Amino acid sequence: MYQNLALLAAFAFMYSVVAGGLARTWVNGAVVFTLFGVALGPLGLGWLQLTLDANGIRLIAELTLAMVLFTDAAHADLGVLKRNVRIPERLLMLSLPLTILFGFAVAWLLFDHLSMLEMAILATMLAPTDAALGKAVVSDPSVPAPIREGLNFESGLNDGICVPILFLLLALAEGQRGDHGISILALHLMAEEIGIGVLVAMVVSVPGAWLLKRCSRHQWLEESWLQVPVVAMAVTCFALAQASGGSGFIAAFIGGLVFGWLTKHHPLKHVILERAEGVGDLFSLITWVAFGAVVISKSHSAFDWHILLYSILSLTVIRMLPVFVSLAGLKLALGEKLFIGWFGPRGLASIVFAVIVYNSDLPGVHTISMTVVCTIILSVLLHGLSATPLVAALAQRAKGHAQTAKS
Repeated sequence: MYQNLALLAAFAFMYSVVAGGLARTWVNGAVVFTLFGVALGPLGLGWLQLTLDANGIRLIAELTLAMVLFTDAAHADLGVLKRNVRIPERLLMLSLPLTILFGFAVAWLLFDHLSMLEMAILATMLAPTDAALGKAVVSDPSVPAPIREGLNFESGLNDGICVPILFLLLALAEGQRGDHGISILALHLMAEEIGIGVLVAMVVSVPGAWLLKRCSRHQWLEESWLQVPVVAMAVTCFALAQASGGSGFIAAFIGGLVFGWLTKHHPLKHVILERAEGVGDLFSLITWVAFGAVVISKSHSAFDWHILLYSILSLTVIRMLPVFVSLAGLKLALGEKLFIGWFGPRGLASIVFAVIVYNSDLPGVHTISMTVVCTIILSVLLHGLSATPLVAALAQRAKGHAQTAKS
């Protein structure tokens, strides 16, 4: 235990002092964290011997995602989002269901041993994008604001929307339809997950923002505790919604939006959000190191060409074609549409879904889980290495268009 702790602490220190330099390269944090886990885990030197089980990894991934969703939402520019709401609206209402449908079709072609419901479950698990892996894109001011806010809003809500769909499919696959049929079960799950999530977000964030502002006016806030309020609210939103039968992801994201709006003029807003993001980055480091050391070391030998092909298609055609179709008619250049389609990284949400399905009794659980793991590995590498150069290319293109318009 102490050897693991020493290795993680030393790595966290080393990364913290070079993070600014690495941010200017093609390599993002998730790539470094995962490769460190692989290098020092059982596949590499064998120095890092983590004993996390599936539920332990799920909890870390959930907490990390909750903090990222809350802080990213709190940073959101609601004015830009309101003027360009059609981008996330189409991504969520058109592209998301089309992505699940395309994922199902490809699974039907490649995995003939899976049932129809298992194919739909796999497609749903890989439909939501990851706000944490896409952080370099949604937080970079070089990315045009409509695209940045659109991707941020999409990644904040699509995982929460997919939760009731996944639970519905699992219930059907395990023969738990209930007494009122499929449609009633679907409506019940959707209303429960989303409704409770939104309610919890309001119950936590509204009084939380009010109390924070009031205590700030009385100068009761202590400098050394500024990293705690946002982290505590994010975890409270997530955990309370989950305990109440709702979607913790939706609660965290909506809670962040509400908190950001209520504190938009507060002088300490950006300070406490930056402190909270630091805590989220530390959780992200632990999550991806564990993924590299534990998950990859146990699953890499199970990948075959069917799994690899599906994973590649999931990150390209299955994601990009629905995005391109859904954005038709909007004033976006071809390069911008391709950019939005490409940056649909799979990560923390899919890890959580994989653990949920892994604990089920589905006959095809092994193929489903391994396909999700393979897709996440490819996403970490491909999206992690392509974020910086493609953001720079998009920014240069936007700058060129602006200069042409002026002339």
